[in-house]
Amino acid sequence: MTNPFYDPYQILSKVYAEGAHLKIALAETPIEESRRAATVKTVYGVLENDGYFTHCIRTFAPKNPKQSARILLKIALYWIVVLKKSRFMVTDTAVDLCKRLGKGGMSGFLNAFLRAFDESAVSVPEGIEGLCMRSNFPRFAVEKIVAQYGARAENILLAKSRGVSVRFAQGREREYVSLPHTETPFHGVYLFERFRRDGGFDDGKYTFQSVGSVAICSIVAPCRKLLDACAAPGGKSVLLSETCEEVTACELHPHRVSLIRSYCERMGARNVTALQADSAQFRPEFENAFDGVLCDVPCSGLGTVAENPDLPLRKKEEDLAQLLETQRAILENCSRYVKAGGALYYSTCSILKEENDGVVGAFLKAHPSFFAEKVDCPLAHDRTEFGLQFLPDTAYGAGFYVCKLKNNVRI
Repeated sequence: MTNPFYDPYQILSKVYAEGAHLKIALAETPIEESRRAATVKTVYGVLENDGYFTHCIRTFAPKNPKQSARILLKIALYWIVVLKKSRFMVTDTAVDLCKRLGKGGMSGFLNAFLRAFDESAVSVPEGIEGLCMRSNFPRFAVEKIVAQYGARAENILLAKSRGVSVRFAQGREREYVSLPHTETPFHGVYLFERFRRDGGFDDGKYTFQSVGSVAICSIVAPCRKLLDACAAPGGKSVLLSETCEEVTACELHPHRVSLIRSYCERMGARNVTALQADSAQFRPEFENAFDGVLCDVPCSGLGTVAENPDLPLRKKEEDLAQLLETQRAILENCSRYVKAGGALYYSTCSILKEENDGVVGAFLKAHPSFFAEKVDCPLAHDRTEFGLQFLPDTAYGAGFYVCKLKNNVRI
């Protein structure tokens, strides 16, 4: 189908109606190659502005339209408001697709809405409500971030991704740095405005790895035996295999263990052993077995909204309590795997203090043999009581946390 709204509509329908993750929907939906870049830009743009476009629809629609109509309207609004395309072209395109999809009954509504829409008549409220609309964060998160970061909260919430993060194998970046890019403080890691995967990916010349992931790895000291306790998809394990002699990579779900193995094979990491294991459950053979243990625990992911604009659609405040319980359980259990004098690393991709210093502080109080060791990183960060907090407004749109806890037990 040649209608330029068709592919974005198919992808966004999976995200909104089926709860699919955006990146999975993009990977699994056939896309017209000549329009791939425009399609990706549209679906990301719609989700990044979801709160505002929902407010626009409520402002101009007499009653809440069906989901299929809302999705088409959000695509159209993105093209009108953000891309500044002709209202008449956008309206005709939306109505045409509506009819082609066999939904001609709502074409009159779409036509009337888009012709009547006036952006200047859309009033965005001040305060928390307005930040929710402009930032795309769920309300509970906005409230917490405002409470925790004060005047800086707006910059944190509105920060945008600086591009596609690519980490190159030694010396392989020379083939690609002619593309528009931003250098990061990490060797071989660049942010590209646009980067299309080619054969170099399969050949192990490069991989897609976030700046946050690389920054966390930069804190982990070289050692003989390292445990990556929550390892999928495997980026940290592969990178750390360059500085650690043996890496054991654990993951709860079998299909994600397969992802780690594939990642290692593609990037030539021969010293990584991937295992299926629940890192919240004790494994006797791991006790006091590792010089370093990295717990990159499941978290709210609220530091990654700029990269994953569909994430707020799935986040609920009541889920946070279960996440905190899981984080505490993993840190508690994995502390038993650290040798005397070894290091326990705790990290998240969250900007909420309760998931970061809050979890670490409670752990340290219960385990006086561990202490927080001061660490540093070349990427801009805030120093917290126990570790480093990276925030989206100064870390290329990404938010994450890491700390290093030393096991001071003497043999």
